[in-house]
Amino acid sequence: MNQSKRKVYIDSLEERKYQVAEAMQFLQSAPKVKFNESIDVAINLGIDPSKSDQNMRGATILPAGSGKPCKVAVFVEGDEANSAKEAGADAVGMDDLAEEFKKGEVDFDVVIATPDTMKIVSPLGKVLGPKGIMPNPKTGTVTRDVATAVKNAKAGQIRYRSDKSAIIHGRIGDITYSAEQIKQNLETLLDDLKRNKPPSAKGVFIKKATLSSTMGAGVEIDLSSLNF
Repeated sequence: MNQSKRKVYIDSLEERKYQVAEAMQFLQSAPKVKFNESIDVAINLGIDPSKSDQNMRGATILPAGSGKPCKVAVFVEGDEANSAKEAGADAVGMDDLAEEFKKGEVDFDVVIATPDTMKIVSPLGKVLGPKGIMPNPKTGTVTRDVATAVKNAKAGQIRYRSDKSAIIHGRIGDITYSAEQIKQNLETLLDDLKRNKPPSAKGVFIKKATLSSTMGAGVEIDLSSLNF
């Protein structure tokens, strides 16, 4: 991106809250790059990250998808293995799949496991954990219904986790999405977060939401213009 064009673009951002349609118009007006930029959201929450019972982790199926192909690996055997394959899993296995991961061959976006296969998956924590793909019941990736989990992942389900600054980050589309698609995805995510608000969290829960593209500036969204 040409730096002089980028400066003009950044300087055109007004210090106010934008509706999603205005935000997308701004992000899509950025100087073009040679790849398809993602549209990401950062959501500031009214939680205390130092308290374990207020840390948030979960998964949401976006109605318009995330705009990113999802490669799924499943630890399962028997009839459930066939169900996972039929649902669209890219890799299905047990010890053989674990060996691939141990070798560093981790070209997957989501890893799913049944409860009884966690004895094989747990030792892979050092490999899967840093990549954010360790199976976890809270994100629906440790389940007996592997077929549904695979379908959800393929349908555009995103997984989220609050960080030490009480912020959740996630991809909710790409630069080619319409403002309405981004709005639907954002409202769905915010609604899901609100429904899962920790009981001990006090005060305003959804404090701020900021949209940005890969190379673009962050645009604060007017939360009062959304339905959630």
